[in-house]
Amino acid sequence: MESNMNKSLALKRLLQSSEVSYAMEAHNGVSAKIVEEAGFPLVWASGLTISTSLGHRDCNEISWTNFCDQIEYMVDTTSTPILIDGDTGFGNFNNVRQLIIKLCKYNVAGVCIEDKTFPKTNSLLSYNQNLAPIEEFCGKIKAAKDTQSNSHFCVIARTEAFISGDGLREALDRAYAYKDAGADAILVHSKKNTIEEIELFCDHWDHSIPLVIVPTNYSSTPPDQYKKLGISLVIWANHLLRASIVAMRKIAKKIAKEKLIQIPNNDLVSIEDVFDLTNEKELRSAEKKYLAYDCLTS
Repeated sequence: MESNMNKSLALKRLLQSSEVSYAMEAHNGVSAKIVEEAGFPLVWASGLTISTSLGHRDCNEISWTNFCDQIEYMVDTTSTPILIDGDTGFGNFNNVRQLIIKLCKYNVAGVCIEDKTFPKTNSLLSYNQNLAPIEEFCGKIKAAKDTQSNSHFCVIARTEAFISGDGLREALDRAYAYKDAGADAILVHSKKNTIEEIELFCDHWDHSIPLVIVPTNYSSTPPDQYKKLGISLVIWANHLLRASIVAMRKIAKKIAKEKLIQIPNNDLVSIEDVFDLTNEKELRSAEKKYLAYDCLTS
């Protein structure tokens, strides 16, 4: 429990800091390890990229237990706090409660849930962006906060009002309602290719709890703009998976065409690097300690 408290507290401090923090997406154990190696203070466990890595669409085709299985691997391979993309909570308030119980057991720092209907549709698609009633979503937030097993676990409420086309007034009404329901932060999402909607929201928001953004479509925004707007956390939500697809396609096509595995060194990591990612040295050290003792006493 102490470790869990520390990871959740670390996330809470990032959110409450006057500096802007950045999180990078991961979708399995090795990508989470790479995020940690790069020095990010937070791993974003993305629903889109976890689903895609398993060959499924981002519309709750995989079950919440399938999803949590991947989270467990990510937690096991890293010490960096992990923030979970909890979609719409995988159902109603009771599904949210079951999710929070599992995430707290897995030593996860926090969860982000969004206010669309279940099953969710990815925000960057142009259809089925239907919002749940405010009262229903507030119930999910309250259920999550009542269920968490440590006081520092963070519940981030994500409003999709801009995504659904309902505009600024709806986004603000929802954000304030979610704050009153107990959310630790608000994620306001936009799919415009400029930061215009986020700027508008920030101009009218009282900044009483932290703000989180996902600038997938407006990623060219200068970083100092985030601080000026009072943003606490910026999430790079899908970049490692997208980069890996490019790399895998390139290598697969090359080997299929040439029937040879003559790949430039800068296109492949060494096998030794692969072993380092899975901490092979620790096993060798443990074998010297425990197998030697076993042989002497057997």
